[in-house]
Amino acid sequence: MEETNELMRQRKEKLNEIRKAGIDPYPHQYAPTHTTLDIREEYDDVTDTPDETHRVTVAGRIMTKRDHGKSSFVNLQDSTGQIQIYVRRDGVGADAYLIYRRFDVGDIIGASGVVFRTRTGELTILVDSVKLLSKSIRPLPEKWHGLQDKQTRYRQRYADLIMNPEVKEVFVQRTQIVQTIRDMLNEREFIEVETPVLQPIYGGASARPFTTYHNTLDQSLYLRIANELYLKRLIVGGFDRVYEFSKDFRNEGMDRDHNPEFTMLELYQAYADYKEIMELTENLVAQTVEKLHGTTKIIYQEQEIDFTPPWERMTMIQSIQKYSSFDPESLSAHELHSTASDSGIELEGDEPRGEIIAELFDVFVESKLIQPTFIYDYPIEVSPFAKKKPENPEFVERFEFFIAGMELGNAFSELNDPIDQRQRFMEQASNLAKGDEEAFMVDEDYLRALEYGMPPTGGLGIGIDRLTMLLTDQYSIRDVILFPQMRPEN
Repeated sequence: MEETNELMRQRKEKLNEIRKAGIDPYPHQYAPTHTTLDIREEYDDVTDTPDETHRVTVAGRIMTKRDHGKSSFVNLQDSTGQIQIYVRRDGVGADAYLIYRRFDVGDIIGASGVVFRTRTGELTILVDSVKLLSKSIRPLPEKWHGLQDKQTRYRQRYADLIMNPEVKEVFVQRTQIVQTIRDMLNEREFIEVETPVLQPIYGGASARPFTTYHNTLDQSLYLRIANELYLKRLIVGGFDRVYEFSKDFRNEGMDRDHNPEFTMLELYQAYADYKEIMELTENLVAQTVEKLHGTTKIIYQEQEIDFTPPWERMTMIQSIQKYSSFDPESLSAHELHSTASDSGIELEGDEPRGEIIAELFDVFVESKLIQPTFIYDYPIEVSPFAKKKPENPEFVERFEFFIAGMELGNAFSELNDPIDQRQRFMEQASNLAKGDEEAFMVDEDYLRALEYGMPPTGGLGIGIDRLTMLLTDQYSIRDVILFPQMRPEN
């Protein structure tokens, strides 16, 4: 810290000297003609003889600076990469070179000159004009080794992006993933919409909400935990295909694949059921992978993942039968409870059968689902918005898909019977009254919407952060969120 303070003091002195020379160290505008990538592509065949026809103007941050008396080499970094510039006193003039000597690593500068190759073959700009665009007061971190500390990288993402250019590529790819999905949904005649972030009644998922207060309305409001119920209101209103990339907020723990603020894609298609949505899902994801990587096979954390449809399909019961030593269907309620307790699952004693089955799936199955897999037909107790299976009303038409041991998406044949939905709301409200912080309230307006009639509908939610983790080979969700939630620094 003392070393940083001393370096900052020295830089402030240089800043004052630059100002005393009548130079604005923070000018309003500059007009580059090329990026460093443009130069590498356009001037790849230049020789070691500077040619005025190869004139360029660039701007970027000084990443290294090697002074040699009357000349200096700089590695300049812009948004597309780095290039070397060569600054000589004879080239820029004695007065300008004197100011240039007060530039530091981290400063943002503009430079004009001609492109040539040095004797070592390095593509370089021979500069005849250089201008300070922003004086860096704080030195860049870990000059020789880059910024490595994870906590510092997450807290100071700006420094992370400067020092670790590969990090930027992750977020460029994240944008490409979202845009690819958006394009494919638009081609399928889905309409992109926006729904409220502040909601008077939270719902659409089982989670504890963040609570706020609106002074003018004298009303408590909640940051949405999901946008599901608003999108389905639009299906009632006559939109047959809708989707939204939504920021959702859940007041819960943080780990490698959970952040309290996260991004979801939710879509709803009228007159479809969960089987049609299953086909849409695997094609949507597989085509996104192929668009990003040129193939449907990728490596994630040293494991090959093959997204080629069709993906494996198993009911929740079948998956437990496959990956554990018991069959939930053959166990009595008491035996099921004992099996769960023996497996380390904490139970209070009054959990319904379906909840225990879902807990057993979490323990025995989820981590083993490496290749893309649909798990479908969930217990009704853990699926308050899905239609019952006609042949077995203890289960509902719901699937989740799993890849690399992570759940990435959730889908239903949406419940559109307002009487059945009211009953399930009441069960949730009862659980809420008993202290279940992840249960939700009765939403009378949503029930009113259903009473007008909602067509048969298939719905899907995909976690964009987790999908980005997978497609960019990042272990933690914090590596794909520009500014993840962190504990207080002090």
